[in-house]
Amino acid sequence: MRAGRSPDGVKLIAVTKTVEIEKIQEAVDIGLRIFGENRVQEAQKKVPCLKSGVSDSGIEWHLIGHLQQNKAKYAVRLFDLIHTIDSVELAEEINRQAEKIDKIQKALVQIKLSGEETKHGVSEEDFLSLLKRVKGMKNIQLKGLMAIPPFFDDPEKTRPYFRRLRELRDKAEKAGCELKELSMGMSNDFEVAIEEGATMVRIGTALFGERSVL
Repeated sequence: MRAGRSPDGVKLIAVTKTVEIEKIQEAVDIGLRIFGENRVQEAQKKVPCLKSGVSDSGIEWHLIGHLQQNKAKYAVRLFDLIHTIDSVELAEEINRQAEKIDKIQKALVQIKLSGEETKHGVSEEDFLSLLKRVKGMKNIQLKGLMAIPPFFDDPEKTRPYFRRLRELRDKAEKAGCELKELSMGMSNDFEVAIEEGATMVRIGTALFGERSVL
């Protein structure tokens, strides 16, 4: 591939926000196995339907949207990986709910790399302390970092954000937090994200077309 990396080193997350179950089933039929949802409520409708219609057990569901604490207990039951831990309070609630069902919840910490008010995430100044707190929680397995940069028509403009997330991952590893996963890059900029070290890219529009408005 263009980035000089093995395709095996990058996981494709098919983003199914507003995508009907029939289209998701078609994606399964052609071999896709990792799906990302933005909202717990939408996943509650899709996850059981898809699991009942798929013969193999290789399907993964990832939560890639902001998670409110009061939805944590549902998220823990639905998702294999939660990308969006952004506070100690949320992490504690996820840990508590996972303990209740004897689950080790895999998770990423979301970092806010821009000043956009619509974006969620822990600040760069606070991310190390959050990582260390999460690392000490028995029912959360910390896997990596996630970020959503501002949208640009020119994908090259996202490169500094992806590079910064990789640098923060390296900083965390030097501080004793082993983090293999970098969830960054979407339909318009995933190639740049892969060049900068993404291990997970979140692709919706390029797979399913422009999303419907709910």
